[in-house]
Amino acid sequence: MKIEQLYTKCLAEATYYVASEGEVAIIDPLRETAPYIAMANADNARIKYILLTHFHADFVSGHVDLARETGATIVYGPTATADFDFHVGKDNEVFKIGAITLKLLHTPGHTLESSSYLLIDELGKDYCLFSGDALFIGDVGRPDLAVSSLVTKEELAAKLYHSLRDVIMKLPDDIIIYPNHGRGSACGKNMSNETFDNLGNQKKVNYALNPELSKEEFVKQVLDGLTVPPPYFSKNAMMNKAVNKSINTVISEGLKPITADQYQHYLTLNNVLFLDVRSPKEFSESYIPNSIFIGLDGTFAPWVGALIENINQPIILIAPEGREEEAVTRLSRIGYDNVLGHIKGGVKAWENDGLAVHKVDCIEANDIELLNDNSSFLDVRRIREFNENNVKSACHMPLSKIFQTNQELDKKVNHYVYCAGGYRSVIAISILKRLGFKNLININGGFTEIVKSNIPLKICKNNCPTCACR
Repeated sequence: MKIEQLYTKCLAEATYYVASEGEVAIIDPLRETAPYIAMANADNARIKYILLTHFHADFVSGHVDLARETGATIVYGPTATADFDFHVGKDNEVFKIGAITLKLLHTPGHTLESSSYLLIDELGKDYCLFSGDALFIGDVGRPDLAVSSLVTKEELAAKLYHSLRDVIMKLPDDIIIYPNHGRGSACGKNMSNETFDNLGNQKKVNYALNPELSKEEFVKQVLDGLTVPPPYFSKNAMMNKAVNKSINTVISEGLKPITADQYQHYLTLNNVLFLDVRSPKEFSESYIPNSIFIGLDGTFAPWVGALIENINQPIILIAPEGREEEAVTRLSRIGYDNVLGHIKGGVKAWENDGLAVHKVDCIEANDIELLNDNSSFLDVRRIREFNENNVKSACHMPLSKIFQTNQELDKKVNHYVYCAGGYRSVIAISILKRLGFKNLININGGFTEIVKSNIPLKICKNNCPTCACR
């Protein structure tokens, strides 16, 4: 028996590769199919089943492509409906993989069709549970994503209460819980950094498994504090019920090189977005006017989904050389399939062809200019980060709400922009520049460097309420 957790940090998502005696099950695959096929080939095995715990909202799954390429059977839980052929699994139905068994346990609550898969090993022992979004490490799946005219979030939360107590919590304490997500995913609110644990420990530390919680208390707690889901979630959920453009076609189209003689054509198309996925430093030093920065070496896909509202947006990439396919693939994971190509030779080629480039003004946190009483600071971190500590008198504009709140800024004033380390602030500046702001200066190193400087803080590093002690 072989179990591999394939964890994608950007999406905080776990796919599982399960193999026994030449047969394989893939649980909750991402969009791209090649890695799973390569793993099976290396094991001289065939992919027999593609098991989905539910219709995902935070990424587009590759189940249809993978089934087409391997002949594997797609399995969803009870009540599932979709536009492609699949097997509707029944509660307690078993699926044999070599010498082991995977039993489908219907665990609705996150969605109506949500199911977990109990792995029973060669000796007939309950070994682990692939819990999908029913049970996370430290949390449970949010019940508000699959709300419809047929079911409310309160009704889904009540179903989740019963799924946990009547199904999952009755399993042996020593089984391993393998969830679909970890910390950083918007599918829950209190997930651990750990990506697996045993059930017994979760009963001790996971608030949702507290046996003293009544159903009413559980519903209240699990719904409390939920943030608004990213706008692409509903679109991804719909895509996962449909037959989409094949991943091979998406990658092939996205890798088209855009050359100098084509630049002007694309510049005249108002609906085309130039998306720069290099590093914050590279973008700051030289960028194509009106392009938006969202770097690959950050939480790339979630920020794309949060900030580029149109999932069908035509995109031209400015990518680091050799990482063009990675960028196209990672965009496709959340359904952004309309990449027209990439600038061949990048910004350097653009500049060499006589076209204008801009740069981001940057300043060090210890620059005396930032001590001016008239300095205007713009904090683009999340509300929790801002509340913990911030620059005195800073304007707070979370990056996720920048399109809704940018009107609050005075375009005539110089704004010193910061986040935690410099990734989100450069994203914010690129968007604000595109919206017509000019007087924006990035603070290198963000709040991490600010706390080392003499810039007055709301709460100083000595935990004083003001910085009078500095």
